Amino acid sequence: MTPIAPQRNDVQPEATATPDSSAVPVFGTRKRAWTMTGLVVFLYIVNYADKAVLGIIAQPLARELGLKSSQIGMVGSLFFLMFCIGGFLAGPLNKYLTLRWALLILAAIWSVVMLPLVLGASLAMLIVSRMLLGFAEGPSSALMHTAAYSWHPPAKRGLPGAMLAGSASVAKIALAPVLTFIAVHYGWRAAVLSLSVLGLVWMGCWLAGWSEGPYTSKAVKATKTADTEATEATGTATKAVTEPNVPWRKILLSRTFVSCCFLIATIYALTTVVLTWLPSYFEVGLGYSAMQAGSMFALPSIVGLVLMITSGSVTDKLIGRGFTSRTVRVIVPCVGVLICGSILLFLPQISTPIVAVAMVSIGYGFSAITFPLINAAISELCPPQQTAGTMGFFLAIMSIGGLIAPYATGVIVDNAATPADGYAQSFQAIGIIGVVAAVLVLVFANPERDRKLIRG
Repeated sequence: MTPIAPQRNDVQPEATATPDSSAVPVFGTRKRAWTMTGLVVFLYIVNYADKAVLGIIAQPLARELGLKSSQIGMVGSLFFLMFCIGGFLAGPLNKYLTLRWALLILAAIWSVVMLPLVLGASLAMLIVSRMLLGFAEGPSSALMHTAAYSWHPPAKRGLPGAMLAGSASVAKIALAPVLTFIAVHYGWRAAVLSLSVLGLVWMGCWLAGWSEGPYTSKAVKATKTADTEATEATGTATKAVTEPNVPWRKILLSRTFVSCCFLIATIYALTTVVLTWLPSYFEVGLGYSAMQAGSMFALPSIVGLVLMITSGSVTDKLIGRGFTSRTVRVIVPCVGVLICGSILLFLPQISTPIVAVAMVSIGYGFSAITFPLINAAISELCPPQQTAGTMGFFLAIMSIGGLIAPYATGVIVDNAATPADGYAQSFQAIGIIGVVAAVLVLVFANPERDRKLIRG
């Protein structure tokens, strides 16, 4: 196809190479690409606020319903069990629905599924509500990555991926203190209701503004159709840029995919412990007030957000300068995990509360850079039309860490000499496993090598 000269500064020439090109096509300006990414980030913030609210209301719920730590942990783990199962629906939803309607339907379910708990609080209702929420949130992560990636070529996905992963931090920085204030002053039911309202606000913004970007299988098919019509009309041969599907086993059994699954599941285990237990650790374990604990919930996220955005921006530039994906999207996050594990290893020896808070915050922050960089590496392995399915499998396997860690932490706390010892021992165990996983990824993962083996 002939490049079209840009008519204004924010419009880029039409991409004439493959969908891997770093250029933004003429039908998608940079401003529009980031506006659409912002809509997805907004949804991710709502998504993580729904996850984080259990940690914020855990102690009020425990007091009202007479729950043990192991029961709260069980609720957290059951949420991630259904999250894992739901994650495998990302591919079918992307196949049979547009991203616009698939994410709208899922967000609508999130907005109403916790309301029965407000009306009739019990352990059984808490379990059912959180399991349904987990099932509805399961496919969303892969679909949200697919939606954001549809506006950015593979070489430029580090920063948008960091923004998506950073949404968890934004949710805890911006919303956790607000939800804590609401829960302390108006009760935990009001906190749950406020999230339902926030979900409805997002749905209105999504309906008014969303459109799908050019880096999707639909866009590729549209290009192929247009080229075919041009060939028929002019008799001139044109080349449509498409890729055939590859067998799923080639993607899912590659060394990069398998080793990165182990790493991401371990780091997600840490994330789920933070989501479920960190305010309780600060309040019950370290002696802070409920309001202080809810506010300090944001501290690890501040560190994580700064490191994720910085690493995403810097690594995209390094990719553009010729650094390999293995260097940028494998070695960098593994170094972060090694730092995290080394810090958490010594947490049980710390008796000063503020030092313990700092160690958890710094350790979590360095682990957080794993999500955008590893996700971007995995997205390279597959053809564009298989991105949603690949990310769905990857993120579903990632959530296995959430099946074990919250419940295991509750059991450890119930059986430890003190709650502070129990929480610290749980963080220490995750740190040790993270170091092992990082070493395995450094040995086995190579996105460039496996991309060639999978996609030819």
